[in-house]
Formats: sequence, structure tokens, C-alpha cells
Amino acid sequence: MIASKKYPWVVVALLWVVALLNYMDRQMLSTMKPAMQADIEALNSATHFGNLMAVFLWIYGCMSPVSGIIADRVNRKKIIVGSLFVWSAITFTMGYATTFDQLYWLRAGMGISEALYIPAALSLIADYHDNKTRSLAIGIHMTGLYMGQALGGFGATIAASYSWQSAFTSFGLIGIVYSVVLILFLREKPTVGSTDLAAAVASTVTHPSPSSKIKFSALASVFKSLTVLLSNISFWVILFYFAVPSLPGWGVKNWLPTLFSQNLHIEMSLAGPLSTITIAASSFLGVILGGILSDKWVQKNIRGRIYTSAIGLSLTIPALLLIGFGDSMFHMVGAVFFFGFGYGMFDANNMPILCQFVEAKYRATAYGLMNMTGVFAGAFITNMLGKSTDAGSLGKDFAFMSVVIVFALALQLTVLRPKNSID
Repeated sequence: MIASKKYPWVVVALLWVVALLNYMDRQMLSTMKPAMQADIEALNSATHFGNLMAVFLWIYGCMSPVSGIIADRVNRKKIIVGSLFVWSAITFTMGYATTFDQLYWLRAGMGISEALYIPAALSLIADYHDNKTRSLAIGIHMTGLYMGQALGGFGATIAASYSWQSAFTSFGLIGIVYSVVLILFLREKPTVGSTDLAAAVASTVTHPSPSSKIKFSALASVFKSLTVLLSNISFWVILFYFAVPSLPGWGVKNWLPTLFSQNLHIEMSLAGPLSTITIAASSFLGVILGGILSDKWVQKNIRGRIYTSAIGLSLTIPALLLIGFGDSMFHMVGAVFFFGFGYGMFDANNMPILCQFVEAKYRATAYGLMNMTGVFAGAFITNMLGKSTDAGSLGKDFAFMSVVIVFALALQLTVLRPKNSID
């Protein structure tokens, strides 16, 4: 099956479902706050709720570079399956939480397990797809994240019809079952890094070495990867332009349902699905168009992926202004649609742009570092918007985020100039 021309797309299809579960399980909490407040009193404070959302991001961010380093050296199938199983089990367990502290530590555990997924998955997809299909493949995978975000919005609906406990336990069980499907059908594709590692292991078996030498060799390998990446000026620029859009990106994911409910004066059971479905549908269109356009443009112009990403980012600037100050259904839904569409174009090209500057054996590590910077930005903005909600300035702070996007866009267009398309 691995040799089949269709299998690279089978990999995308298999991981699409995992991506859906990845975002759905983390997103549900943002829409079920009203239902959970009756049972867990601490959630009545938006600041406490912001801390609960942020702990996931801080842990997720700290784990991301570690996850990338591991994915460049260990079988990625095992990482993906293990990650899915653990975070699904945690989601299931959250249905039995009765205190804020229990939710807090379970959310922290979810941050560890979910962080292992993205670097391994995107690295695997990038290895299975060449320069002609890479952006589209990554983009299709990203639609799974958006679909998970949309379905997560129905957490409030399920909580209203049944209970918030039922939402957690049901979706957690689905993930546990799907991990068995991956064991049966997902296959690893060896990379240069993993091949070298396998050879090193084989050599160790035939010519045993002291454990201290093995540990030193592993540390030297990690140090070399980090040195290669951090000495690359273009990689620093990629880190910055990835982190800055993550401010509104995570702000939208964690606080958009609340903003919809406040600005439009509607119940969260309606605001949750309305906001998340709008952002997911528009992002879906953005990643597909962005992936197709980028794959075609880069065949004619080596900066085609960068230009496609820049077009997407430019659309988010006016969208954030409207999201922050909109007070009608037309304004809010329209603004969110344009934000999602533009962010989708940006999202579909992050890993493909990285591939133009970083060799295959370092890509999971590189994306792990990117994920860390993006998630730390998300953790910062999640905490800040929690305080903004309590202060009554959530919309104003949403609009202000458009300013920082301008700086990221200018830096991206000025500095990122690939000399050749690394495959």
C-alpha cells in the first residue's frame, strides 16, 4: 500500500480525522462554560476560565519543541496513535470532573498529549507529498482542525440538551476507538533522520557501547538540529510571522463564542455553533484555495507560497476591526468569514514555506519550535482577553490585534526570499 500513488492521500484522510478530534476535544470547553458554571462555581469568573484555557496553551507550547525533536527521531505513527489515545482518555475523564482543580490538571495533561500530534503529522504528510501537492495536502489536513473547531461549538448544544459531562465522555470514547483504526491502516515513511537513527540503533546492537556514549550521541544530535535551525535567519523570521498571527488566531478560537454572545445578545447555545461553524467553513475554503493557488504559483515563482500566505494575512486585518466593533449579525458573520478565509490561506502554507528553508530531517523540530512560539502567543492573548471580558473591553482588544498583523506581514514580504525550493 505504501508504494501506491494513492496512499499519500490515504495518509491525509486518516490524519484528517485525528486533526478533527484534536481541535474538537480542546474547543468544546470554550462553548460549555455556561453549562459547567452551575456545577463548578469557579468558572463563573472569566479570569479563572481564561486561566483554564491558558494552562493548556502554556503546557502545549513548552512541549511543542520537545515533540518536534522526538518526531524527527522516533516512529511518527507510534507518536500519533499514542497522542490520540491519551488526549481522548483525558477528554473522557473530564466528564467526571467535579472541581476546578481537576479540570485544570486534566487540561494541562491534554496540553502534553495534544502537543505530540501536530509536528509528527505535518512532517509525515510533507514527506509523503512533493512540491506539487504539499500545500494542498497540508491544507486539506488543516480543514480537519477547522471542522473539529466547528463541531466543538456544538458542545454547548449537547450540554443544553443532555449534559456537559455527556459531551466529554462521548467524544473521548470516539477518539479511543479511532486510535485502533490508525494502528491498522497508518504507515510510517522513513526519513533521512529516522533512517540514520535506525542505523545507529542497529550499530549499537552489533557493537554495544556504554550508555553514556549513546546518551551523548543523542544529545549531540539534538544540539546539532537546534544549532542548524537557530543559525538560520529566515527561520527566525518564520518564527515571528507565525507567532504574531497566532494572537488573533487563538483569540478567535477561545473567545469568539463569548464575543458573539455579548455583541449580538444571544445565548451561548446559539453563539457557540454560529461562531465556530462560520470560522470553520471560511477557513475550509481558505486552506483549499490557498493550497491550490500556492502549489501552482510556486511552480512559476519561487516566492509563490509566501505571496499566497501574505494575501491571506492581509484579509485578516480589516476582519479583526469588524469583529471587534461589529454589533449586527451581518457585520459579525461577515467579518468572521473573511478572517477565517484569510487565516486559512495563511495556515495552509506555514509548513510548505518552512520546507523551502529547512531540510526534511529537521522539519518536525522546526515546526515544534514554531508551534511553541505560536502557542505562547496564544496563551498570552487568552489570559489577556479573559481580563478584557471582565473589564468589558473584549471587542476593543480584538480590533487592536489587527495592528500587529501589519508588522508581521511587512517582515514576511521583506525578508523571506527562498533561493531554491527544498524538497
